[in-house]
Amino acid sequence: MSKYNLEPSRVFHYFEEISAIPHGSGNTKQISDYCKKWAADNGFEHYQDEANNLIIIKEASAGRENDEPIIIQGHLDMVCEKAEGVDKDMATEGLELYVEGDYLKARGTTLGGDDGIAVAMAMAILEDDSLSHPRLEAVFTVDEEVGMLGAEVLDVSPLKGRVMLNIDSEMEGVFTVSCAGGVVATCNIPVIRQANLGDTYKIVVGGLTGGHSGMEINKGRATSNKIMAGILKVLSETIKYSLVAIDGGLKDNAIPVHTQAIISSNADEKQICDKINELGQSLISQYKDTDPDMTIEVTKTDIAEQCFDEISTANVIHALYELPEGVQKMSEDVENLVQTSLNMGILKTDLSGVSMSYCVRSSVDSEKEAILDTMRNMMERVNGKLSTTGNYPGWEYRKESPLRELMIDVYREQYGKEPVIEAIHAGVECGLFAGKIRNLDCVSYGPDLLEIHTFRESMSISSVQRVYKMTRTIIERGI
Repeated sequence: MSKYNLEPSRVFHYFEEISAIPHGSGNTKQISDYCKKWAADNGFEHYQDEANNLIIIKEASAGRENDEPIIIQGHLDMVCEKAEGVDKDMATEGLELYVEGDYLKARGTTLGGDDGIAVAMAMAILEDDSLSHPRLEAVFTVDEEVGMLGAEVLDVSPLKGRVMLNIDSEMEGVFTVSCAGGVVATCNIPVIRQANLGDTYKIVVGGLTGGHSGMEINKGRATSNKIMAGILKVLSETIKYSLVAIDGGLKDNAIPVHTQAIISSNADEKQICDKINELGQSLISQYKDTDPDMTIEVTKTDIAEQCFDEISTANVIHALYELPEGVQKMSEDVENLVQTSLNMGILKTDLSGVSMSYCVRSSVDSEKEAILDTMRNMMERVNGKLSTTGNYPGWEYRKESPLRELMIDVYREQYGKEPVIEAIHAGVECGLFAGKIRNLDCVSYGPDLLEIHTFRESMSISSVQRVYKMTRTIIERGI
């Protein structure tokens, strides 16, 4: 039972168990093995692959053997973000959950409701022998948050279902029926280092609001990597300096909230600090509504032994500043829908040089490819290279969907109103499954999750209750 006495008790029991297991993207072996053991202990047919994807099958209850099987799908991995100053190793430590009013949260970190709640709901449904159901096929994928890598390699041959409930949306009452395709694109710029003969300064952009780089890319929020690029570009127009290092952001699909640059210069200290502070005040004022806690600071720091040479510094700053960022085009067919965008979520300096990892999204494949061409051209100009991973297709809207109609009927009965039917700019795994399973009928939905991919993430307890009830009803009625 749930140790917090939350209802539905079995859903929250499993969510609490999941939360105790570290399960960030790329770190899913332990949670996959936990779910596999649970399936074996319950006597369910199951398949685990080398990527740690897991399929769990429960045969139909008596009298439902000829009904259309239903796939229940979610992902095992979560985005691991934490507040500045939080001393937790999310690769080895579980989450510290707490309840605040109607919301479940994790102290100082992301909650992982995206998408632990899908796994918890599926497990509670599978173990419930009182529920009348067709054949149920729970599919738990991995590394969704870093390009849907698990779904990309998943062997779907054990699945008989052509109807899928994807419990991976964040607004109760919203049924998602189409999404953009996407790709993770990484620009790598080699640098040549030389002896550092100047003073060293640290510039820090922090305190930004951040958020999901698909769902919230059109909200005008600042991105710390691009803010830093602007500061360095303007600074270079009046003051000569060399880069030592630049790092910012943790996930390509999260709007970065903190970026740090180290520079070396022989210019006057007051001139450098005054210029950066002047730029900082202007930017803080510009983003006061979307990022009220933004800070931009410069301090003199320990001398670095090496810095980038002049050409390397110029190449990195040019690429950072000139590469596109944010919303590139809005849909002409769907009101307020972003059609094409990109987000530089990770900016990193290592021994080989500087890398910039982008999440590129578009519902129009040709526009996605055009952005990649722009990035390739830029890399050619700065002696860099572009690599891509996790390229996934968009999910096309079905004009006829028995599942969608069933869910609308169930929603009307339970809520007494109409659900919202929408297409989204964020990537969901339905596109990959639709490409693997012919004629797949799929809807993505879920309970209210607020500020996902940030340390302020929270999940509505009452919303989980309602969505779980609706899910059970959908399964009981079947297609």
